[in-house]
Amino acid sequence: MAVLGDAYNRTEAEELGETAIQLLEESPGKEIIVVAKCEDAFEILDQEVTLGYPNGYSDLKPEDYSSVRDWRGRNVHVLGGSPQSQFEVIEELTQPNLTRDPPADIRGVDGNGVQKAAYFGEFYSRDGYQRADHLSIRETVKISLEEIKAFWQDKGLWPETEPRVLYGPAVQEPDQLIYMDQGGDPIPSRDALENAYIGEYEEHGRLAFENKTQKQFVEHREALNKI
Repeated sequence: MAVLGDAYNRTEAEELGETAIQLLEESPGKEIIVVAKCEDAFEILDQEVTLGYPNGYSDLKPEDYSSVRDWRGRNVHVLGGSPQSQFEVIEELTQPNLTRDPPADIRGVDGNGVQKAAYFGEFYSRDGYQRADHLSIRETVKISLEEIKAFWQDKGLWPETEPRVLYGPAVQEPDQLIYMDQGGDPIPSRDALENAYIGEYEEHGRLAFENKTQKQFVEHREALNKI
């Protein structure tokens, strides 16, 4: 899945549409998303291209340039917003209506709101955002993700097979641990890490440096004599 960009006008829709088709030809089965932000985009973008529905923070809202009928019958990915607002969009684009428009094919939803909220000390819950002053950033995000999963499970919209079952854990242990200092120099082992860029000098005793470059610079500038 890849979001190519936002189509604000006819020219951008044509350019992004051409790129999307090229990528689909090169990688069949991939989800290529173009965020439709102008009326012309619905006419220009091929049916195979998934339309990005801007549901979160956006300079333009779908109602500014489109009607619900423009989105129905198309592949749609809902971008941003809370699970509750995403579900409202899904219902609006898929439920039977008086004009019998075909339902949209909802390809997915996403959002980064819970990460932002975590930095403000809050986690998402199905009852609204809650304070998380007692939790770390990682713990806060984890709770939010668990709540999001529970929300979609309650709606019967969580897949039976999760990505980790298909592809394995998102994080794997490396074959060999590699340490880097702040200057980007590799440190080959745990023992070397503990002694990295530490020197003993006649004038000041033992000194530690952030990286090799800083160590060499200070030694030269201060004319330090190693023990």
